[in-house]
Order: sequence, then C-alpha cells, then structure tokens
Amino acid sequence: MSQVTLHASTSRAQGSSNSRRLRLAGSIPAVVYGEGVAPLPVSVDAKSFRTAVSGEQGLNSLISLDADGSTFLVMAREIQRHPVRGTVAHIDFQVVDPNKPVTTEVPLHVIGDAVEVRHADWEVDQQMFSLEIRVRPDQIPTHFDVDISALKAGNSIRVSDLVLPKGVVAVPDAHASVVTTHAGRAAATAKPAEGAAAPVAS
Repeated sequence: MSQVTLHASTSRAQGSSNSRRLRLAGSIPAVVYGEGVAPLPVSVDAKSFRTAVSGEQGLNSLISLDADGSTFLVMAREIQRHPVRGTVAHIDFQVVDPNKPVTTEVPLHVIGDAVEVRHADWEVDQQMFSLEIRVRPDQIPTHFDVDISALKAGNSIRVSDLVLPKGVVAVPDAHASVVTTHAGRAAATAKPAEGAAAPVAS
C-alpha cells in the first residue's frame, strides 16, 4: 500500500473557540496519539485531508504526517463530524507500526447473481456491509467480494465462508451471517402444492 503525505501544524491553540476559528479558516483540529507517543494537538488543512483519504483505501489510507518537522506514520481512526453539515470537525490520528497488525473495517461488496434463489421467488438479504479485521496496516485490502452465485434458497454465507488473503484475520464470530436468504412475497403467499394437506377449518 502506498503512503500519502499530509502536513500538520503543531501551533494550534486548544479550546472550543479556537477550534471554531480553525474550521472557519479551512483547517481541522486533530490529535496524534499512539504507543510511546504523547498526545499531540495539531491541525490539518481540510482540503488536503479530503484528498489524502479520497483514494481506494479511504480512511484506511496510510498517511505520512509531517508535523512541523516530526514525521509520524498514521491512520485516521476517529472522525467527528458536524451534526448538521456533516463536515469533519475533529480527527484522531493513530500512530501505527507497519509491521504490527491493526484492527479496522473493510467494505463487503456482494457480486454475482443468485439464480437459484431468484427462481425460487426468494430474496437475498445482506446482513453485513463491512468486515472488521486484524491485519498489518500496509496490507489492508480495499474491499472484499462476496460471491452469491452459488447461493440457494434457505442458505446463507457466513464469515467462515469468506476467502480472506493471507495475513488477514476476521474479528467477528465465524458463524456470523454475511448474507442470508428469505422467502419473497410470492413464495410466502403461495398456495400449498398439490397433495399437501389443506388447513383445517376451525
């Protein structure tokens, strides 16, 4: 995984009023933290941050943070947003070791056509939209594909069924459902098949 460079200022004054002034000026207040690193208040340019996390890796991007001459390898771990505008209000940058696993989430993309499910008038229901994993930060996948082509009515795909790259460990329970199936409206209201017992009138 490639790294992106982001410049940060260590001269920001703390406090809510100073943070508001930073945001009005186009910057985002942030903090750098991690094992062996004392929490360091910084600020980053909002536009530059959006660019840094706009690639395929998104918030899982590895960032080389240049904080007035001190360089940290970080990931944006906690993002606080304005409750109305949705703009980024604060960032927690975690210092990471490229050789040690981190816990993060990766999107799950359902692919393929569950023909047998569709022909049975059943429906596919995606239960999990991202997968929490443990992996080295330089080996984080952009996403995982979940192929439903062989799925049958009444069956499901569980975490244990996913084929993960070497070095990637799933955090959720292996039996947790990723994709399930359920009877569609037509199948649920279908008349009993010929020869089936009719309901007894009360």
